[in-house]
Amino acid sequence: MTTAPAAGKTPGPIARWVEGARPRTLPAAIVPVVVGTMAMRPGEILWGRMILAAIVALGMQIGTNYANDYSDGIRGTDEVRVGPVRLVGQGLASPSSVRFAAAASFGIAAVAGLVLCVLAGWWLLLVGAVAIIAGWLYTGGPRPYGYLGLGEVFVFVFFGLVATVGSAYVQHRAVPGVIWPAAVTVGLLATALLEANNLRDIDGDREANKRTLAVRLGRDRAGWLFVGSYVGAGLGVIACSLVRPVALVALVGLLAAIPSCRLALSSERGRALLPMLKASGRAQLLVGGLLAVGLAWG
Repeated sequence: MTTAPAAGKTPGPIARWVEGARPRTLPAAIVPVVVGTMAMRPGEILWGRMILAAIVALGMQIGTNYANDYSDGIRGTDEVRVGPVRLVGQGLASPSSVRFAAAASFGIAAVAGLVLCVLAGWWLLLVGAVAIIAGWLYTGGPRPYGYLGLGEVFVFVFFGLVATVGSAYVQHRAVPGVIWPAAVTVGLLATALLEANNLRDIDGDREANKRTLAVRLGRDRAGWLFVGSYVGAGLGVIACSLVRPVALVALVGLLAAIPSCRLALSSERGRALLPMLKASGRAQLLVGGLLAVGLAWG
């Protein structure tokens, strides 16, 4: 998942690394932490643990983004993609420097995670280790599962279920029942964000033999998968509202997904789908933020 630079312009030395971190994907890291934490009710929140969980999530997201850039770049996959900044593929940074950036990001996540393990339980080490390995193998290793159509599963599990439930657990070593439908909602929002990226890149990925789920489904059915992710997120919000009624306000945030859903169901391809990523990130922030408020005050 990436963001596009202005057409015809090469980002500067600092800007290229910022864009390479793919800031429009960062809601996928922040939203589960906020939703999971706010389910604890404001007066019960341990803010230090929330900050540590956010550092873990951001480190994991940025590390995965850099790892994807590195692995796709050395495979040559990025040479046939549409527009957005690829540090290795566009020759903006050396493969070794991007690999180091990925390792450093994962390392920051690991350090913050170790502190959380001391506070909330050493068994979380296993969860963190699996998450880092999964982030690297998404497009890395001999058989990257992102090339096999399993990227949406990774995002749903780790940036939905694991991140949301984990953020709730580290607060008081307990998981309220309402967290589970909330985690499903967050996971589906993250899945839609990834699918916006994969829909845009479907032609280039097919040419590069990267068999994402969008490539496997084809343009039309992948568009319906994108829309279905938001429908599922709406159902998740409704399920949360059965326990905490104010959570229903999060449905208002889904209005922000309408423009991207229209594009998903259109016949547009490639660059014409670039606005979907921005709109999907906005919808994720709005739905996630409103859901957090609803859970806290519901």
